[in-house]
Amino acid sequence: MQLFDILKENERAGLSDCEIGKITDDTRKLRTGDIFVAISGRNFDGHAACAEMLGKGAAAVVVSRDMGLPQQILTDDTRKMFGVLSSRYFGEPTKRLKLIAATGTNGKTTTVNIIKHIMNENGHKCGCIGTAGYDVCGKIYEAHLTTPYQFDLYGYFREMADNGAEYCVMEASSQALSQSRFVGETFECGIFTNLTQDHLDWHGTMENYYQAKRSLFASCRSAVINVDDKWGKRLYDELSAEGGIKLTALSENGMTDVSACRIVPESGKVSYMLAVKDAQKAFHVSIPMPGRFNVMNSMCAAAACIESGLPADAAVAGLNTVKGVCGRAEVLYDGDFTVICDYAHTEDGLEKTLPAIKEFTKGRLIVVFGAAGERDAGKRPAMGRCVARYADAAVVTSDNPRFEDPQKIIDDVMTGFDADSDVCSYVDRLEAIKYAVGIARKGDVIVLCGKGHEEYQVIGDNYMPFSEHKIIHELCSDNFRS
Repeated sequence: MQLFDILKENERAGLSDCEIGKITDDTRKLRTGDIFVAISGRNFDGHAACAEMLGKGAAAVVVSRDMGLPQQILTDDTRKMFGVLSSRYFGEPTKRLKLIAATGTNGKTTTVNIIKHIMNENGHKCGCIGTAGYDVCGKIYEAHLTTPYQFDLYGYFREMADNGAEYCVMEASSQALSQSRFVGETFECGIFTNLTQDHLDWHGTMENYYQAKRSLFASCRSAVINVDDKWGKRLYDELSAEGGIKLTALSENGMTDVSACRIVPESGKVSYMLAVKDAQKAFHVSIPMPGRFNVMNSMCAAAACIESGLPADAAVAGLNTVKGVCGRAEVLYDGDFTVICDYAHTEDGLEKTLPAIKEFTKGRLIVVFGAAGERDAGKRPAMGRCVARYADAAVVTSDNPRFEDPQKIIDDVMTGFDADSDVCSYVDRLEAIKYAVGIARKGDVIVLCGKGHEEYQVIGDNYMPFSEHKIIHELCSDNFRS
């Protein structure tokens, strides 16, 4: 591919055409022929490395100010240009896809995976980009980011389109939105699940966090919004006042465009009646995903499919065939006691998950959890207080400590517990799980919170293999329990 293949006429001034490789903003990954994008980040401004990158063989550098360098592509916003060039590099693949995006603090992964299932069940081939993996309709790639960086993201879009995907449903993280990882796209539907404290290490304030999430809806034809959430209600009111976008309000507490009633949570599933105002009909829904919080997740999915073109009865029929989502209220073992794996890793995630599971727990609720390293340390005591409210026994342990001292993280979490709480700690997460399984009695429920679908622990910058699915399979064998 030539440089001018991805540049318009007015972008070529002062440049020489040449063969190009990839596009990157990482100085460590640049190879001869690559285009280097200078991003001004918190700790490093890529503009300072442009001359060096050209010296190492870069075909061109993308800059937001005149550096006086040869082969510089001058633009107002290098992050946005990164996305634009990546899209062009892969032949603008999103023109062949109908896009759906979910944003919010919790519930995104469950929602997008249910949407993928519903679409596929109705004969619409659907790819998926999110925390649980990148499904390109023929292969699933492991995900280390909820929303990949620009060049990788458009590569996955291209692979989906080439594999015949009609739809792509994706999680739009607040970081991806604030970093313009996809620009100039139009989404059939945007979904707002909820907003609670998280990622303040990145955004600084809840208002900044909200504005990052809100930015998605400037690119959407329609929006599905959880108005039971205070930030969702604000978003709905603001978008209503602005006009120009079709809105669908969702609630479990009253009659809205899509609403739920007669909710029955049980061990291993939840059922309810789903009322769709436009269809003038209520549908029975039963999904094998325990927890009242999965009512809203599944409502968001069904409503988004309806807004993206499916008839209501077809969307609900697909919803009722869902088998569950990996690492989201997933039952790993169900014998004398039960083991459930869930991705809850914030106070709000725990607040939604634990009381929902407590509701059907016959014995004790045993919670194994931790807080991530290098992520909003202010939420750690609150996570401890939340678990203390619902758990009969708690085990605090490690959850992706990264470069932080895991014992320091545990100590921060432990400040949320009272002196009379039944709580202990293990830095080694495997030992924490072994302890929980070892004390479990008939009727107890163990909830492993934080890892969800992840099959690794992030220690330093290493992704160490760690699968709770495999661990529970081994620990809960007949030999272990005998």
